[in-house]
Amino acid sequence: MIPVIRPFLGEEEALAAAEVVRSGWVAQGPRVAAFEQAFAESAGAAQGIAVSNCTTGLHLSLHLLGVGPGDEVVVPSFSFIATANAVKYVGATPVFADVDAETGNVTAETVDAAVTPRTVAVIAVHQGGVPFDVDSVQALCDKRGIALVHDSACAAGSTYRGKPVSSGAGLAAWSFHPRKLLTTGEGGMVTTENAEWATRLRKLREHGMSMSAADRHAAGGVKLEQYEEVGFNFRMTDMQAAVGLIQLRKLPDVIAKRRELAGRYHKLLGELDGLRCVGDPEYGTTNYQSFWVVLPDAFEGTSVDVLAGLAERGVSARRGIMASHLEPAYADQRDVELPVTEHLTRRSVILPLFHQMTEAEQDTVVGALDAVLRGSK
Repeated sequence: MIPVIRPFLGEEEALAAAEVVRSGWVAQGPRVAAFEQAFAESAGAAQGIAVSNCTTGLHLSLHLLGVGPGDEVVVPSFSFIATANAVKYVGATPVFADVDAETGNVTAETVDAAVTPRTVAVIAVHQGGVPFDVDSVQALCDKRGIALVHDSACAAGSTYRGKPVSSGAGLAAWSFHPRKLLTTGEGGMVTTENAEWATRLRKLREHGMSMSAADRHAAGGVKLEQYEEVGFNFRMTDMQAAVGLIQLRKLPDVIAKRRELAGRYHKLLGELDGLRCVGDPEYGTTNYQSFWVVLPDAFEGTSVDVLAGLAERGVSARRGIMASHLEPAYADQRDVELPVTEHLTRRSVILPLFHQMTEAEQDTVVGALDAVLRGSK
């Protein structure tokens, strides 16, 4: 079976993790600090704050901004449910916005349509690694006096107007889940340009402690920490960070290979009548974290039919990006009108794409999809 994704991990990562184990310092420590700095530089950000995953990064970002009960945060429904859940964690209400049919991202127009007097923030997602139009969404948020948080979970290595995708963002949250191009198993990062925010975020991720365990150990002598506010346990381990440092060095080659394979997909799948493939918007480039396609209008089956047909032919695919407002957890918000979101989630599938993929495997995927769309047995 050809998988949707195969993490690109090897001996270097294994040795880096083993070195941490041998060092005796495995919790958050010097390698986390090194990874924070290296990732921030790669992302074009002033500060990096390592966390346990992207969801906790979004949670911390909203907590930092003071978002809470009575507030509304505009989010896309067309996203993994964690985007909306982070709003719930701080007691606020997620308000779903529709997305652009080509990019799968919110726009200034779709966000504006969802803003109310209670809106205090927007979480905009670089969906599947496709950058959203940052300048226009930021301009809207500035005009409305609301904060913008980037959900950059899938976007490491994507670009916006020639720069790293969330370069200069006030707050951006990143994921290092195994499905991402850069993985630490689990793990995440918050990047920001605000040094004061970074200092507070580092305290908040570690129970609100005034001095981290690593800093207390390095200082020597008797140092008693204080707990200045109620915080969280959202730390990354040095083992994860050691793997992340190796992965970060590989990232440019991984992206180049994925874009090469995506280009080949575009050429081959372009011959399937009516099929539309995800691609670069005019203002940036995608890292192709996910290669999703929208099924032809003439195809009378469903995306589930396509997934089943591909599986029968040895290809593991996934449903397109979920529509969170259609999930049971958000049943109370199903009356919202999101026609583009619902069309994309029902008519799209994610095809296999990974660094080690061969042309023969791609040919198998394309052939299988062609057969399913034609109704072949």
